[in-house]
Amino acid sequence: MRGGGPHSDVVISSRVRLARNIAGFPFLSCASRAQRDELVDIARRHVLGSGIAESMLWVDLPDSPPMDRQLLVERHLISRQHSQGNEPRGVAIAIDESVSIMVNEEDHLRIGVLRSGMQLDDGYAHANQIDDILEGKTDFAYSSTFGYLTACPTNVGTGIRISVMLHLPALVLTGEIEKVKRAAKDMHLAVRGFYGEGTESTGDFFQVSNQTTLGRSENEMLDDFQMGVIPKIIEYEHAARHALADRRAHVLDDRIHRALGLLTHARLLSGDEALALLSHLRLGVTMGRLKDIDLVSVNELFLLTQPAHLQKIAGQSLDGEQRRRFRAEFVRKRLGASRSTGSG
Repeated sequence: MRGGGPHSDVVISSRVRLARNIAGFPFLSCASRAQRDELVDIARRHVLGSGIAESMLWVDLPDSPPMDRQLLVERHLISRQHSQGNEPRGVAIAIDESVSIMVNEEDHLRIGVLRSGMQLDDGYAHANQIDDILEGKTDFAYSSTFGYLTACPTNVGTGIRISVMLHLPALVLTGEIEKVKRAAKDMHLAVRGFYGEGTESTGDFFQVSNQTTLGRSENEMLDDFQMGVIPKIIEYEHAARHALADRRAHVLDDRIHRALGLLTHARLLSGDEALALLSHLRLGVTMGRLKDIDLVSVNELFLLTQPAHLQKIAGQSLDGEQRRRFRAEFVRKRLGASRSTGSG
């Protein structure tokens, strides 16, 4: 959400994730609680003692309050699935949150590397380095025929999942987004919402990822994303933005300024409404139609207006109406501060 990296007006982030399982242990669906405990101990020892990052934080999820787990979901450091239940599991997080290693999610290890903007090569190089370090400390389940063995057949082979988070408000406004979804499906890609699998799009965010890994190399899949799929979607979004500015400027500016008016004057804001309005505000900033608002501040609001973040900021639990009231007040203040800074 820092707003950096190539194509950051459309590409919010790039993520590379590797699924790995430790040899000699069953997949989690067949593992006993004692085996899951042992896997957590092995992973914690190897991850924290490997020098993967300058500083790593370990979180035992069963011992964490529900709000803290939700906070990690909102920061895209663990999946919704990983946040639920009380089976032995954990997550190791780099201090800058660029690396997250989930333990006992669907596989024994899910090594994830996150980057701002379109930086898949850098993300893959880092994930591969972590993979090599950990494989030097323990044996991963591997078949000379199939490659890395994973709990889900679609991850067998390289075990890699490449995903890019895209902000596509113009394609949504022009009604072209369904064409993009159909084209991605025809290319065997998954198009998901803000929080990945099982979620709908909110705030005009779409996560595009590969669905299969068997029979293709990591570099082939990276090339598909970097040279073909994502550049084409970026091109479509830019074309839709230009079309709006050229042919429907009054509609575009109405959406942008209506969003600004509500965000700076509303007294109650739901989470979905805030994301929808912030999406139009971000479109106005990236297109240069709003000059006095900082893009980083808008990006941060997508994160900070989520329920767990709001309650952490408030320092207390809030019910639904309290969250809507606090969210509106918080957004008003942040945007007011951003406009003062921008105009200064």
